[in-house]
This record gives sequence, structure tokens and C-alpha cells, in this order.
Amino acid sequence: MKYRKASDILPDHLLKEIQKYVSGEILYIPSRNARAKWGEGSGAKAFYAHRNEEIRAKYFSGKTLEELAEEYALSPETLRKIVYK
Repeated sequence: MKYRKASDILPDHLLKEIQKYVSGEILYIPSRNARAKWGEGSGAKAFYAHRNEEIRAKYFSGKTLEELAEEYALSPETLRKIVYK
């Protein structure tokens, strides 16, 4: 990210309006491009959502948290968060 002088870019009326709120400070203006949410690009979000649904189904069909912990290499505390969510 590079810094540019606002007075070189913005029209005077817009610069004066911004100075009512921020004066003499650095102001970050985000890009117009929307940023992808976590795990959407890599598929991790979908992977974990599928895995968690699988865990819930197995738990409610009778598997214990200890059995699921062994199968998925997760702690019983983590499995409780998944199951009771």
C-alpha cells in the first residue's frame, strides 16, 4: 500500500469535508474489491462444515465423544463445541 497526498487527489470541497472528521492523521480507505471470507478460496470452510455435519450425525446415531475423538483426532472439548453448536 502506498501513501498519496489527499490534496493532490481529492477535490477541495471533498478534502474540506473529510477534514471535519480527520485532520492531520493517516486515513485508510479500503479497496472497492470485496475480500473473500476465510476458507472460501481454499475450500477449507466447506471441508470443515462437511466434517462437522458428519461428526454430529455420528454422535446423534450413538457414537460417544471418546470414540469420535479417537476417529477424528480431536479433543472431547472440541467435539462438544461442534456437537452442541
